[in-house]
Amino acid sequence: MVAIIDYKAGNITSVARALENIGQKYAITDDERKLKDASHIIFPGVGAAGEAMAYLRKKKLDNTLKNCFSSGKPILGICLGTQIVMEHSEENDAECIGLITGSTRRFPERLTSGGEILKIPHMGWNSVNFKREHTVFAKINPEAEFYFVHSYYPAPSDMDVVLGTTDYGITFCSVLAFKNLVAMQFHPEKSGRPGLQILKNFCAWRGSA
Repeated sequence: MVAIIDYKAGNITSVARALENIGQKYAITDDERKLKDASHIIFPGVGAAGEAMAYLRKKKLDNTLKNCFSSGKPILGICLGTQIVMEHSEENDAECIGLITGSTRRFPERLTSGGEILKIPHMGWNSVNFKREHTVFAKINPEAEFYFVHSYYPAPSDMDVVLGTTDYGITFCSVLAFKNLVAMQFHPEKSGRPGLQILKNFCAWRGSA
């Protein structure tokens, strides 16, 4: 059973519908025992880092996630769930979970591309330049595009954990992979067939690339 962490950060129903579409059983929960019993954990989210971390700490889910990660359980981060697996976020100056060393940064105020000022948040379809192969991204067309909506992005200290990058005025890390954790800044649940394939791959993954 796949557990979707409920930490009042939104977007959970979209992830649940996507799992239903691929025939995957799931539970939406903030219960520590259910998370420990799950085969996989999905850490979604739309919202602010400070509020999200406050709820996680209140429910002691930050420590639960650390323990699940240490145990080798496959974990998938999505959007805000990706940002707060870092050590720190510039959003709300929040101390985060710290599964990956580094911080979450805000896009510069004046992003430009081809002489045009880009809007923040980065919203819409964009591609990912994958650095290497990974089981969670098997059968994904290199030309595929994914749906993004964000003003912040992960900036890991160790570039070896960067699995994919995306261009939006700057080149930023859009996919992380470290041990049994895969995390993406885009929303697979809103990215059509490629996104559903990623979720299907993750649910079959056993935690190693």
